[in-house]
Amino acid sequence: MKTHTAESMTHLATPSYESLFSSSIELVNQALERYLDQRAYDPSSQASGLWDAMRYGTLDGGKRIRSVLALEACQACGGDIESILPTACAIEMVHAQSLIHDDLPCMDNDDMRRGKPSVHKAFGESTAVLAGDALIALAFGLIAKETRLSEKATPRQLLSVIGDFSDVTSVQGLVNGQFVDILYEGQPFTPDILEYIHTFKTGALFRFSLRAGAKLAGAPDAVVERFTALGEKLGLAFQIVDDLLDIDSSSETLGKTAGKDQLQKKATYPAFFGGETSRQQVAQLTQDALGLLEETAGMPPGYDSSHLKTLVAFIANRLH
Repeated sequence: MKTHTAESMTHLATPSYESLFSSSIELVNQALERYLDQRAYDPSSQASGLWDAMRYGTLDGGKRIRSVLALEACQACGGDIESILPTACAIEMVHAQSLIHDDLPCMDNDDMRRGKPSVHKAFGESTAVLAGDALIALAFGLIAKETRLSEKATPRQLLSVIGDFSDVTSVQGLVNGQFVDILYEGQPFTPDILEYIHTFKTGALFRFSLRAGAKLAGAPDAVVERFTALGEKLGLAFQIVDDLLDIDSSSETLGKTAGKDQLQKKATYPAFFGGETSRQQVAQLTQDALGLLEETAGMPPGYDSSHLKTLVAFIANRLH
């Protein structure tokens, strides 16, 4: 297996994420605008405040990394981007929901998100809770109703993706990760607990994004599992980088309150291993992820992993 040095990973990140994936990001943003248009569901004014909160928490911010991963995985496996787009948007809705609820006073109690007031500060706590609830339910509907079926994206694969989505949004995913994260605030923790929290809280959506992209491209099971493993590596790397950035970056740079992990005595990789070892772990996870992308067994003719490799490098290089 080829070894990737820090220099080679930096090279992979050129051109920038934003410029290389601008069309995919715009595609997701436009679809999200369309799906979050109240007029498409309920043209009355009664729920307008709820829709405003849902849109505020989902649109106008975020790099769309998870949804872009889903699009790129589907295309790398020979799938149609229109088949994965509703699922990509559903991923962004659930990600937004997790942030809305994460910021609540009863959770991590953060007043800023993506450089603006958190949803509960802008709309009130009860509306923030309900907006998050509505986003989860709407996300399931998008996958079920809007996915374009084909010879590759079959009804069987669609049902499998919906089942995976149920796992990732419940006690086998985000909710469980958040629960254990809060449970261990200010408490002694082990590396196993730390990995458990990050695997569920952050890794679940990364894992689902790549897995869904491969499934809706009609990839064989072995390839789906390879992309699932890729998501696990990337999700963990992403969270360790986030832990490091919480220490090293400013609130203005992060778009959220910096230093919160230390104040709340969160279970993080830097808190347990220190900064240098945490950076080494990111480098190893990145190399593992790039190695998975170089495996071509079972892939369709014309398989091109260059965009996914750029995404992997971008996730690691957020530290620089």
